[in-house]
Amino acid sequence: MIAKIIIKRRFKAGKSRQILALLNELRSRAMHQAGYISGETLSKKGFPNNMIVIGTWQSLETWQRWRDSEERKKYENMLDLLQERPTEYEEYLLGTPLSLDE
Repeated sequence: MIAKIIIKRRFKAGKSRQILALLNELRSRAMHQAGYISGETLSKKGFPNNMIVIGTWQSLETWQRWRDSEERKKYENMLDLLQERPTEYEEYLLGTPLSLDE
């Protein structure tokens, strides 16, 4: 089942060139991973240091393999140094049927 991953970051001011270079490199490497479909990076209107990456993966398992890889952790550690707070992750499955307790 298709997985959508929301990654929220709040970066420190004044490092945009370095931040964008790292994000682009991370995306470039993700594109070569099994299960990667697409990704987009958004910045919040009026708050350009607040960014969200939306990644689309063939499954939650393919995303988790990339998320837990040493290669990705290396870039995440570099990005962590440029952030005001820890990265937040949200994982969603596309078209998951609702299961409500009645």
